[in-house]
Amino acid sequence: MPRIDAFLEIGRQQGGSDIHFTVGLPPLVRLDGELVPIKFRHLDPDEVQSFVNEILTPHHAEELGRRGAVDFAYAAGGVGRFRVNVLRQRRGVAAICRVIPDEVPRLSDLGLPRVVHQFTTLTSGLVLVTGPTGTGKSTTLAAMIREIAETRSVNIVTLEDPVEFLHRSSRSLIIQRELGTQVASFREGLRSALRQDPDVILVGELREPDAISLALEAAETGHLVLGTLHTRGAAQTIDRIVDAHSADHQAQVRHSLADNLKAVVSQELIRAADGRGRRAALEVLVLTTAVQQMVREGKTFQIPGAITTGKRLGMQLMDQAMLSLVRAGEIDPDEAFLRAEDKWGFAPFVTRPELLAMTHGDRAA
Repeated sequence: MPRIDAFLEIGRQQGGSDIHFTVGLPPLVRLDGELVPIKFRHLDPDEVQSFVNEILTPHHAEELGRRGAVDFAYAAGGVGRFRVNVLRQRRGVAAICRVIPDEVPRLSDLGLPRVVHQFTTLTSGLVLVTGPTGTGKSTTLAAMIREIAETRSVNIVTLEDPVEFLHRSSRSLIIQRELGTQVASFREGLRSALRQDPDVILVGELREPDAISLALEAAETGHLVLGTLHTRGAAQTIDRIVDAHSADHQAQVRHSLADNLKAVVSQELIRAADGRGRRAALEVLVLTTAVQQMVREGKTFQIPGAITTGKRLGMQLMDQAMLSLVRAGEIDPDEAFLRAEDKWGFAPFVTRPELLAMTHGDRAA
């Protein structure tokens, strides 16, 4: 058994989300958003390199040498599955291992707004789940795929980097393909998927203009496409997609987005009120006729206003989502206050008076 497995097991048993291995420190576990050291000696460069070598395949070792970083999934016998990022840094090799739950969660287990369930019933169009790294995008998408697979008889093709959750075909057929080992790129995977009789296509990340264009084409030709972007907020997501293209193509992209984008779900993970675990807060945009026109005309600055008035359709701004969770006693009001755009609504719930100086500064400005 690789020696790294013992630390992965400790991290998992403690309820950690990630286990870090880096030179000059003991192994670290991320618990409820904070890094906590495992009781062990500080790791030296040879030790970290030895841990990593035990789980690197020749293919991944070659990619690490060429690019300086590599992502892959690792199954530790009797411990579980992990998404691993290995990188070279100034002091040597480092590795970050993200815990992957044994079971694909259900949407109902995640406490997400009901409107997210409705997106799984769509037969075509593009649905984006966005947010910074580590905010649960992959978990939300996995739960959406599970719901589709259990309630519809369709062909689902996933393109992932790497494959994290392992899905089982039930009513639906699920084909999972991994970047780097089974397909060269998201762009090539999308081209190939369109010839595989898909009904639903999951794209792990839409980061290349060609991949974005192919995803929009797939949505336009009658497929449901689920994808992710590392963006905060619905309006920023649309701007990022448009800005990824050259100026002479941006008008065309705006029109295609207006016609085919169905929804944007933007996630944040906030510390729970009792300090144990984190809760997802979601900004939700549904593409109404009015929002479609804003996208076509490049008036994304008007989208937050449309979300504010779209509550009956399940829309909500991130501030609205967080404030609702604070009022319900589900998340830490101080962390929500620090993350909020408009802090005034959160001020009555703050427990650390020194934070309120930030609102006074806003008023003075």
